[in-house]
Amino acid sequence: MPDMRIPASIAQNIRLVVLDVDGVLTDGGIYMGATASGTTVELKRFEITDGLGIKMMDRAGLHVVLVSGRTSAANRVRAEELDVPFHEGQGGFKLEIVERLQDLHGVTWVETACVCDDLADLPIFRRAGLAVAVANAVPEVLAEAYAVTSRPGGQGAVREFAEALLRARGEWAALVAAYVLERDPTRKKAVSRP
Repeated sequence: MPDMRIPASIAQNIRLVVLDVDGVLTDGGIYMGATASGTTVELKRFEITDGLGIKMMDRAGLHVVLVSGRTSAANRVRAEELDVPFHEGQGGFKLEIVERLQDLHGVTWVETACVCDDLADLPIFRRAGLAVAVANAVPEVLAEAYAVTSRPGGQGAVREFAEALLRARGEWAALVAAYVLERDPTRKKAVSRP
């Protein structure tokens, strides 16, 4: 089974990162219910560390997008919180969405990475320059993955991918240093003194 080592030559090409949502940013579970008035309620659990991984890829200048095969208010809320684009492909149709995003950003398949887990992802997975499966992906996706996270979807797999990609690009350490410096006003003052 492939691991998460990403060669610098592949990592340097990446400009667009496509993330599936259900089963990648979540564990794939959906809590369904209804309010007393009958309004449907859908809840999902998102791993918080994945969010910072997404933010770090964004800081590195990568176009990060969430693409789901189903309509979900919970997915939209998480995308808005992360300030990343979210696209829904009814019935699992994602290829046309990704091709439109590539056209929008002037990106080729070689410059596209995706992190996926299920059969609906295979049309984009097979074309991507960097196809990454989460540890609990279905066998068909695992068999075609360039790399596989050690963590399952919804449990930090996207953070693991983000760190591996940014390390391979030689950007992780500087991104972390800048992130920490922004959150340490005492250190900022000490650094800015003559």
